[in-house]
Amino acid sequence: MNADGSAPGLTNHLPAAAYPIHPRVAVGAVVIHDRRVLLVKRRQPPAKDTWAIPGGSVLLGETLQAAAQREIMEETGLKIRAGEPVLTFELIERDPDGRVRFHYVIVDLIAQYLGGDITAGDDVSDARFVSAAEMAHIHVNPRTRRLLESHFGF
Repeated sequence: MNADGSAPGLTNHLPAAAYPIHPRVAVGAVVIHDRRVLLVKRRQPPAKDTWAIPGGSVLLGETLQAAAQREIMEETGLKIRAGEPVLTFELIERDPDGRVRFHYVIVDLIAQYLGGDITAGDDVSDARFVSAAEMAHIHVNPRTRRLLESHFGF
């Protein structure tokens, strides 16, 4: 087992989260500001090149809110205040041999924009606030799209 909890020899070309030995807990932050939602374009699998709610892994001893605030700062350069969960779901992706390549339990939290200028971090290729009309013209993760439509009217 590697130090990151992944199987040995399987992560040379994939992010450290690939081929885990247990599910990983992750958070996302739904940040709506001026009737637009904060989205990031993922640079790595899973969901590479797809626009989604920003977020990432929860570190040991970190609350969901603290993890969301840290991840949004790292991915977008924005300061937020994370609130309560609005959606919890699993992402399980298998490789062609049926092995679990990724397994996340993701908790999306509502969050308030506090300030800062958007700068795409190293985990994302782009980050921006997107209007409902703009969402029709970009490749948005289907689960992100459903969440924004059902809970926030996008």
